[in-house]
Amino acid sequence: MSATERPVLAAVRNHVGHLTLNRPAGLNAVTLEMVRLLQQQLSAWAVDPQIHAVVLRANGEKAFCAGGDIRSLYDSFQRGDDAHETFFEEEYALDQYIHAYPKPLLALMDGFVLGGGMGLVQGASLRVVTERVRMGMPEVAIGYFPDVGGSYFLSRLPGELGTYLGVTGLQVRAADALHVGLADWCIAHDQIAELDRCLDHMSWSIHPQEALRTLVATLGTNKLPGSELKALHQAIDTHFSQPDVPAIRASLAAETRAEFADWAEETVKVLDSRSPLAMGVTLEMLRRGRELPLAGCFALELHLDRQWFAKGDIMEGVRALIIDKDKTPRWNPPSLDAVTPERVQGFFEGFKPAVGKARRTATA
Repeated sequence: MSATERPVLAAVRNHVGHLTLNRPAGLNAVTLEMVRLLQQQLSAWAVDPQIHAVVLRANGEKAFCAGGDIRSLYDSFQRGDDAHETFFEEEYALDQYIHAYPKPLLALMDGFVLGGGMGLVQGASLRVVTERVRMGMPEVAIGYFPDVGGSYFLSRLPGELGTYLGVTGLQVRAADALHVGLADWCIAHDQIAELDRCLDHMSWSIHPQEALRTLVATLGTNKLPGSELKALHQAIDTHFSQPDVPAIRASLAAETRAEFADWAEETVKVLDSRSPLAMGVTLEMLRRGRELPLAGCFALELHLDRQWFAKGDIMEGVRALIIDKDKTPRWNPPSLDAVTPERVQGFFEGFKPAVGKARRTATA
């Protein structure tokens, strides 16, 4: 494998470490090899006095990262080995490490940022998107739950917005990402080259975090018009604060306000296409996540992972949507009404939250 064929590229220019996800044909889906390369390079740069800041980006026109390489995890479970468990353990450790990274880390996102891609960027000290970004945690669509720290960063969005995004698995555009706090700044896709030119000529005469923030603020904006979630916030809070997913669905189905009726009808259709079990567990996980520190959230997600391939819907979801591509998953159970509270709570039995809270240190 040549240097340019490596799945993660590393380069240093003007005291900035540049890390580039380099599997564009696979939408930069994260593999265990990529996790290890990222961890190794970030750890090395953390203690290198010549590195003032890090930029994380991706090659390709379609995606920063469309998630984890779920096919390889499916194959691992089918073989009966533990590669899928190792992947989650090391991926979550990397994502948690990024939340506490000791140097400014700018995540530059263009195109799809889904699932595992969100795990890589939500702990970054500067989360910069372009107008072409599509962000989300779509796991419930394949019978899974929003992991990679989703129980932490989704549960801390305003009101019930994180519940809505996690339980539906829907994606948002740049204006919504800025509005809800999943991104900090937006620069135009056409300005990425200018951002790089400025990085290459930074004098580093002030704190690196402040220097990066000033640069991004000069090139971009932290607010965009047209946020759909802003317009829907009141309705989302009403419906997604219900005690369980059947009650959420019933509340949506009863929506009569003209300005929200079409959205509510479409949202019901979305819920009816998702794994009932995954939605139920996701709702419980997000509500527990609100009360847990970051380390506790990752520990909770690992606790669920260790059961989910055998007891959850992910194997059927991947079969239907990725392997056979018949797009008709046979969820178990097949309906929301058949998901008992005991079944949901069973996944959380025996969980003991980790002690301690990761914190960012890259602040000006």
